[in-house]
Amino acid sequence: MITSMTGFGSAEKISETYSLNVEIKTLNSKFLDASFRLPRAFLKWEMEIKALLEKELGRGKINLGVHFELKNFEQPPIQINQELFDAYYKRLEQLSGDLGVSGKVALFKMAMNMPNVILHEEHPEGNISFEAFKEVLLEGVADCNQFRLQEGANLQEALVSSHQKIRNGLSEVEERDSGRIENLKSRIHQSLEEIKQRVKVDENRFEQELIYYIEKLDLTEEKIRLGSHLDYFIDVISDDKGASGKKLGFLCQELGREINTIGSKANDAGIQRSVVGMKEELEKIKEQILNIL
Repeated sequence: MITSMTGFGSAEKISETYSLNVEIKTLNSKFLDASFRLPRAFLKWEMEIKALLEKELGRGKINLGVHFELKNFEQPPIQINQELFDAYYKRLEQLSGDLGVSGKVALFKMAMNMPNVILHEEHPEGNISFEAFKEVLLEGVADCNQFRLQEGANLQEALVSSHQKIRNGLSEVEERDSGRIENLKSRIHQSLEEIKQRVKVDENRFEQELIYYIEKLDLTEEKIRLGSHLDYFIDVISDDKGASGKKLGFLCQELGREINTIGSKANDAGIQRSVVGMKEELEKIKEQILNIL
């Protein structure tokens, strides 16, 4: 099964002392790129959170948002540095007097917003352990992974569709290629008969050159390898352990190599049209697999 790197998940826990909400958004990325919006009290767990997300979500651009709110407490979890506030207020009052500016409310607001006047602290009744937070985080991760699996199913359907169109293109190539070499030999021999009327031709040398030329145009190996790669492609996206986007990327390179070689060796307008169609579907596959885990 295929897992998409695009997903969304959330989880929530409400207790007597706090409410906790976790939201996870993921997008495609070659590597793990995690960004967090954490409450102050959770910053000490940042490394543990990143390790957990890497283990459960693998690679991708991951955005984690955590909202934590305390409730049912008598005293708010902050302290006012009264001495520092008084010092700021007196200094601001002195400056406003020197400038002839008045306004006690404005001075009060400015003093309260000065650094270290308001000190935040964890409320004793609102402390939450990492294990309690981890439980909610894992619920959000599981919800996100379920979303990614659903997106993966849509991706797999699109990949199978493009794969089948490439397979159909290969069938068209095989059908047109069946008589291509014989027709080519016939045209060359006909041209040779016309040349013989004017110049002397070494028949043995001609046959050697003809064999060499025909071998250069033969598509047998490319058709076999392309068919083999297409079979393996289905095996990979159907793997119960989960398809690898990187593995599919390497496989697309091989598919493209065989399709390009067929196009360059074909020397046939009909085959060239089929090659163009296969290339178009391969580009669609390349775009899709960028989002596969």
